[in-house]
Amino acid sequence: MLKTIFILLSIFPFQLLLAQSSQLSDFPKGYTPEEVGKRLAYRFVDGKHALHAGKWISYPETFNWNGALQLAKITKDKKLFKLLENKFEPLFTTEKELLPIMNHVDLNMFGSLPLNLYQMTKKKKYLELGLPYADTQWEVPENGKPAEKEWADKGYSWQTRLWIDDMYMITIVQTQAYKVTKDRKYIDRAAKEMVLYLDELQRPNGLFYHAPDVPFYWGRGNGWMAAGMTELLRNLPENHPDRQRIMQGYHTMMKSLLDYQTSSGMWNQLIDQPDCWAETSGSAMFTFAFIVGVKNGWLDAEVYGPAARKAWMALVSYINDKGAVREVCVGTNKKNSKQYYYDRPRNTGDYHGQAPYLWCTVALLEK
Repeated sequence: MLKTIFILLSIFPFQLLLAQSSQLSDFPKGYTPEEVGKRLAYRFVDGKHALHAGKWISYPETFNWNGALQLAKITKDKKLFKLLENKFEPLFTTEKELLPIMNHVDLNMFGSLPLNLYQMTKKKKYLELGLPYADTQWEVPENGKPAEKEWADKGYSWQTRLWIDDMYMITIVQTQAYKVTKDRKYIDRAAKEMVLYLDELQRPNGLFYHAPDVPFYWGRGNGWMAAGMTELLRNLPENHPDRQRIMQGYHTMMKSLLDYQTSSGMWNQLIDQPDCWAETSGSAMFTFAFIVGVKNGWLDAEVYGPAARKAWMALVSYINDKGAVREVCVGTNKKNSKQYYYDRPRNTGDYHGQAPYLWCTVALLEK
C-alpha cells in the first residue's frame, strides 16, 4: 500500500506538469498556432505597404514582417520565408525611397527587420542596412533640440519622449543589434532606457499611463510595454545589473493584467474601464507576454497558463474569414481626454493587430 502511494505521489508532479504544458499546446482545430499563423502570415505576403506619413515603411508593417519571418523559421516553411524575403528585396532597388529615415523613434525601429533577416540568412547587406538604425538612435543630429541633447548627455536615446509605445520601438532594434553583434552596449542601452520608463510611468497598480501628462491606461500602449519587457528579458543576460529591476516591473504588470482580464478572456481599450470595448491588439500583446512568461518560468504556469489559453481562444474568434483581425484600435497619439480613447475608430486587418497575433503563434510554438 505504501509503495503504491509513493508511486502515485511521484507520478503526480509529472502529470501536473503535463497538464500545465497542454494549456499552451493542445488546441482544437482552427485554433492551433500553425493554422492561425499561416493564415495571417500568407495574408501579409500579399498585402500592400502600410506607410508612415505616406512615405516610409511603418512600424506596424515592420512588426508584422518580423512576426511572419519568425513563424516561417519556427515552422520551417521555406516557401513563406522566400516570399517574405522577396517582398523585402525591392527596398534595395525600386522601392528604396520607402526605407525610413533615421530621425524618430517610430522610424528607427525599422532596423529590427533587416537585422532579423541577417540572423536568418547571414547576408551582409541586411546587417549593413539595419545596424545604422540602432546606432543613430543614440547619435544626436546636428540640429538636435536642447531636450534631446539633455537626454543623450544622461546616456539615454535622444529619441526619448516618455510615451509607453517607445519601450518596444527602442528596445527591439537595440536588442536585435545586440544579438547580431554581441556588443554589450546595445543591450545596456535598451535596459537603461527600460528602467527609466519603468521609474517614470509605471503606477503602483502595475499599469502604465500613456505619458506623464496622460493618466489613462490605454490598452495597446500598455501592450507595447508588456511586449517590450518580454523581448528584453528574453535577451538580457542573467547577470545584468538591470535585470532584477525590469523583472520586478514585468511581474507587477503581469499581476495587474491578470486582475483586469475580462470574463471573455480579453482586455479592454482602457484596461481599467469595464464599460470600454474589448480591443484585440493590446490583448494579443498581453497574451504574448503571458505565454513567454510561462514558458520561461517567470510566471506561475498553474495561474497564467489557463489565462493565456483563455485569451488565445478569445483572440482567434476575432479573425474573419479573410484572415483579418477585427476590433483593432487605429494608430493613436496621446491625448489628455478619457473620451478620446473610448472614441478611437476600430479597424479590421490593421497591422497593429495582425503583428501581435503572429508573435503569439510563434511563442506558442516555441519549446
